[in-house]
Amino acid sequence: MNSNQGNQKLKVEVWSDIMCPFCYIGKRNYEMALSKFEHADDIQIVWKSFQLDPTLPETSSENVYEYLAKRKGLGLEQVKQLHENVTNTAKIAGLEYNFDKTQISNSFKAHQLIQLAKSKNLGDEAEEVLFYAYFTEGKNLSDISTLVELGQKISLDEFEIRSILENKTFEKNVHQEIEEAQQIGVRGVPFFVFDRKYAVSGAQPVHSFYSTLVQAHKEWVEKKNITSLSINNEGESCDVNENC
Repeated sequence: MNSNQGNQKLKVEVWSDIMCPFCYIGKRNYEMALSKFEHADDIQIVWKSFQLDPTLPETSSENVYEYLAKRKGLGLEQVKQLHENVTNTAKIAGLEYNFDKTQISNSFKAHQLIQLAKSKNLGDEAEEVLFYAYFTEGKNLSDISTLVELGQKISLDEFEIRSILENKTFEKNVHQEIEEAQQIGVRGVPFFVFDRKYAVSGAQPVHSFYSTLVQAHKEWVEKKNITSLSINNEGESCDVNENC
């Protein structure tokens, strides 16, 4: 670590929705890149809230295939094939997706849980447990009891989880981060921003994250100033129109 930087870290901010399949893949690819990066101790990841579809119900009798087929006007088999392709992409990243078990639910409460976790430096742990619960275990992330169970897995207190959800303690934080995304031009997620200089949009390959880490860290050490955000848009992502 450069001695001039003191205890500061290079921030990697990630706008993400825990119901976005490419966000989990992007997380894993970024982590693989970070594991190869010799200055990983200089990096701090900061997860930011984003909702692809705020209008989603908290629960639905339709499965994910039926819901998206109706929503997008596609055939059921076509939707299943699209999800099979995503499942295969996830496997490459070492992830197991079980879309047959996925439950349609609104992610807003889950984002409030993430905000609580962030306040205790457990944001990354919260993202991981929520992604796994949704894509692998098929849990309803609008259900308070489920969120309590998941929060406890990362050492959050049951009473505090119920309290912040009941009192809407972190609703403002969620809205602020969504607004911040709009201000910097985020149209789809995942969206990784390195030191507010470089952005990687989508679940890009490990080498893309690695090269961005190298460049951003080099300039962070040299304290170079860049006034505009340079965006690499080549990764697969989900946008607000539910295009994945």
